[in-house]
Amino acid sequence: MERLERCGRWLRAGLAAGRVRRRLPWLLLAIVLLGSALKDGDLVPDTPMRNKRNPLNVYFVKVAWAWTLCLLLPFIAVTTYQFAKSKFLYGPTKSILMVLRRLSALLVGTAVWYVCTGLFTYIENLTGVCSTTGKLGEPHRLYATKQECHQDNGVWNGFDISGHCFLLSYCALMIVEEVAVLESLSMDQNSKLRVVINSLFISLCFLTMIWVFMFLCTAVYFHDFSQKFFGVLIGLSAWYGTYRFWYLKPFSPGLPLPNIPLSSKKYSYSR
Repeated sequence: MERLERCGRWLRAGLAAGRVRRRLPWLLLAIVLLGSALKDGDLVPDTPMRNKRNPLNVYFVKVAWAWTLCLLLPFIAVTTYQFAKSKFLYGPTKSILMVLRRLSALLVGTAVWYVCTGLFTYIENLTGVCSTTGKLGEPHRLYATKQECHQDNGVWNGFDISGHCFLLSYCALMIVEEVAVLESLSMDQNSKLRVVINSLFISLCFLTMIWVFMFLCTAVYFHDFSQKFFGVLIGLSAWYGTYRFWYLKPFSPGLPLPNIPLSSKKYSYSR
């Protein structure tokens, strides 16, 4: 338990700090630019991460939103309730309503993920053509979707916006926003709740590290620059549109630190 506490304290000083939230968007953009330059210059070594079947991609990235959702849901629920309780903001009923309000951020995130991935598929189908090795004399068939093309062993060439760059950037930014609540959360040093929150927080930290690492792998091994750039740009726009704009409004899921003024340095990107 002592090791867990020390690890949580060390990570809290890093990931939960305001400087990480300020710098992460710029880091992601820099990774796309530098990674694309290395890929285009053929300067990237051949590693197992080039293979799409590597374990991190198969068991984590392919279900990135599910991992993020499963860890953020209990973390937001427990920390929001404890925050309201420790600050004497509301009674039990209003505290639960506050928890439900904050959990609605996950519904918003799910809607963003669903709409954007559907949009990427639509754009790829709209802009793509299928290359097949048909027999001589056979009429040329027109394919409407990538799936139809693959069913005939064809190769679909369309504008494939990087879903990895979009989702991994959005998930990482969402996590660092939500763990900001630990900056003002007070708990008993020896409470079981502290152990639960520390465990969830450390898990979220390691998940964020995986997302950023796999974002780097995507930048250096896959997609064209424009496809990656649009992917991360949409991810950053989704994060900015929610946490930097909509969640500041009264009718929204709200921010993780509801009682801190919006002008506070804890939410400022200017310092």
